[in-house]
Amino acid sequence: MNLFWHRRDLRIPDNRGLALAANNGPTLPVYVVDTDMLKQIGKRQRAFFMAGVRDLKRQYRKRGSDLLVRAGTPEDVLGDLSEEYDADRVYYNRHYRPARRNRERAVADALPSKSVTDLLLVDPDRLERSYPNHSQFYDDWQTEHKLTPFDAPGEDDLVSLSDETGPPELSADIDLPEAGYGAARDRYDQFLTAGIESYNDTRDDMRRAVEQPVGAVSRLSPYIAAGMLGIRETWAAASERYDAATGRARKNVDKFRYELSWREQNYHLLYYNPTLLTENYKEFPNEIEWRTDDEDLTAWKRGETGYPFVDAGMRQLNEEGYIHNRPRQIVASFLTKHLLIDWRVGARYFQKQLIDHDAANNYGSWQWIASTGTDSVDVRIFDPVSQASKYDDGATYIREYVPELADVPTEEVIDWPTLSRERREELAPEYHHPIVDRNEGYERAQRTFERALGKR
Repeated sequence: MNLFWHRRDLRIPDNRGLALAANNGPTLPVYVVDTDMLKQIGKRQRAFFMAGVRDLKRQYRKRGSDLLVRAGTPEDVLGDLSEEYDADRVYYNRHYRPARRNRERAVADALPSKSVTDLLLVDPDRLERSYPNHSQFYDDWQTEHKLTPFDAPGEDDLVSLSDETGPPELSADIDLPEAGYGAARDRYDQFLTAGIESYNDTRDDMRRAVEQPVGAVSRLSPYIAAGMLGIRETWAAASERYDAATGRARKNVDKFRYELSWREQNYHLLYYNPTLLTENYKEFPNEIEWRTDDEDLTAWKRGETGYPFVDAGMRQLNEEGYIHNRPRQIVASFLTKHLLIDWRVGARYFQKQLIDHDAANNYGSWQWIASTGTDSVDVRIFDPVSQASKYDDGATYIREYVPELADVPTEEVIDWPTLSRERREELAPEYHHPIVDRNEGYERAQRTFERALGKR
């Protein structure tokens, strides 16, 4: 008999490690409530995870088995269960965050075990150690073979038992999406039907993001981050649509598949650079002169910067635990460039607030935005005014989250940071004035990074 250790893979279908365990004997699934690991994510995501564990337990019970839920350190819990059930081996899926890799080593040192790559389509070991930018990573990544989804184990492959212990009941300060594989698959099917063939055309359309949240984009990120939907199943369904599509629809589907490669690269970066979460990936001749300004930081966190697109994004984050990818980039650029506050501060706040937090994606993306990660340009700065004009030209998204601007003409909503103080007070006296001048913030960031790069 084998134990299968569930971690960030809260599903039965397309679970490579589980399939391997079941192919090698009757398998007993286990989830370890590791409080030290759970403390590394926000309360919102912890509650979502535990809801996912409860759903997973229900799914195993439908199959005549059960999920053993125990609290403690993985090596102790799995060691005790191995002895109690006379298990031959512990199977699990490999992870890449340093703390999780430490857990794996402790289990491997204590027990006979076997791990496999499940979290990614391409194992980082199959690629070069480093790439200067995403384009060169993608060139290699796309040529690598991707496995097809793994079947769920049959009832006869699982140990028959019943256990009443479940995960802790945790609450969140926001409404959470329904957890579990079924909810994840339903959401993906909705996107496959109503969104993937127009994905590239609509993914940055902020009006559509408000009016049709699942369709403009997939909104799968909370489920993929928790492993409630397998990455091979995600890729296979998209590839099936790609093969069947033609013309523009085919290009739109391919763009969705391409976006999955960014996640793959961020994990590749973390695998080869364990300090990605704490240190600049890029080496600079001089220190970056980050500012420490508690008032500016608080305004950014609250969505009170006086930049409507930035504030809308931060308020969506605070209200929903999710932020659309376009404003996600804008708010990160504004913090690290216009306010010159260290990217680690922003990444930690995202980690606290997001229900789709993924260490590799979050920290890798923050480094890219902050110009401390891999990029084809030295300094990338998003202008929050021109970005709003381009992607939210009707101010639909802004008004959704910044109701103070509901009655302000659209053109002046977009241009708010460039209006005179008198005009702003006339239009919406209850909304905030910009905490930094648009041009001064841009130019200060340019000077600061040029000094760090040794160009001044």
